[in-house]
Amino acid sequence: MSDSFWQDRPTFVTGASGLLGGWLVRRLLESGAAVTCLVRDWVPDSEFIRSGLLDKVNIVRGDVCDQTVLDRAINEYEIDTVFHLAAQTIVQIANRNPVSTFETNISGTVAVLEACRRNPSVKQIVTASSDKAYGDHDELPYNEEAPLKGRHPYDASKSCADLIAQSYAVTFGLPVAITRCGNLYGGGDLNWNRLVPGTIRSIIRGQRPIIRSDGSYIRDYFYVEDGAAANILLAEKLAADPALKGQAFNFSNELQITVIELTNRICGLMKTELQPDVQNIASNEIIHQYLSAAKARRILGWSPLFEVDEALTKTIGWYKEFFESKNDSMNARSARADNLTKFTLA
Repeated sequence: MSDSFWQDRPTFVTGASGLLGGWLVRRLLESGAAVTCLVRDWVPDSEFIRSGLLDKVNIVRGDVCDQTVLDRAINEYEIDTVFHLAAQTIVQIANRNPVSTFETNISGTVAVLEACRRNPSVKQIVTASSDKAYGDHDELPYNEEAPLKGRHPYDASKSCADLIAQSYAVTFGLPVAITRCGNLYGGGDLNWNRLVPGTIRSIIRGQRPIIRSDGSYIRDYFYVEDGAAANILLAEKLAADPALKGQAFNFSNELQITVIELTNRICGLMKTELQPDVQNIASNEIIHQYLSAAKARRILGWSPLFEVDEALTKTIGWYKEFFESKNDSMNARSARADNLTKFTLA
């Protein structure tokens, strides 16, 4: 990462309170960027708020689909670089409520790109797609030439948003590039029905970790700090090479790991004898998927910073501290309530 590139650079991040957003904002601030974040919901347990990042950035309150808010923010803060991460990312929510997923993931992407098109101060945009944008293919691993053919609501929303970003680059010359990452995991993921945080929380609580599928699904698990670094690197390379606009890049450890294998790794690192509860109730999910990152290695000079066990160890440490902190806060509130009761009775 080039700190001189980011020094005082006006940078706009959507989805800052999400998993990837918090770690991205942290790296940007460490590099000296002047960061402005679009925030819709107040999520006190998010990494973005818990770690105090909120107090170090400009905050614009609003929804990613609100064109007026986006136009104002990018114009008034004279934004140079945009990271569009805001999305509805949970497959089960997409299956229950596809409309909100399509609105956020598709209309939100259009609104961000349109705001960038209208503001000449914007020099580079990185928008987050997903490995799910590819849909289901027989040929593995997926490379960037594979067609985007998501069929289920979440997958289809990412396919559409990805193609829209490409269309803005081709039609309007917008300097946008696209990241397609594997399944992100790491400290700060508060979606407990996801495998990694759900497994760690269950073990901390002395409960059996739940696997919704039959455990055989193969995924491409990608550590969130690697994801943040990849986004930043792509923005830097896009600034140096306009030929990258409209291009997509896979970011992956290129490992094929089954759900049960990853669960067992976490159990081993946490030294528990608890056995997973395999429920086999998952639906509308791709069975086997992983990415080739050859293009990112060749063109961007990218490589992951963390091995899987190292990343999982860091992730487990984050959640242990998180729950210890919450327990300390609960104990402190309980003690204050006891003291108040004693004072009142006296």
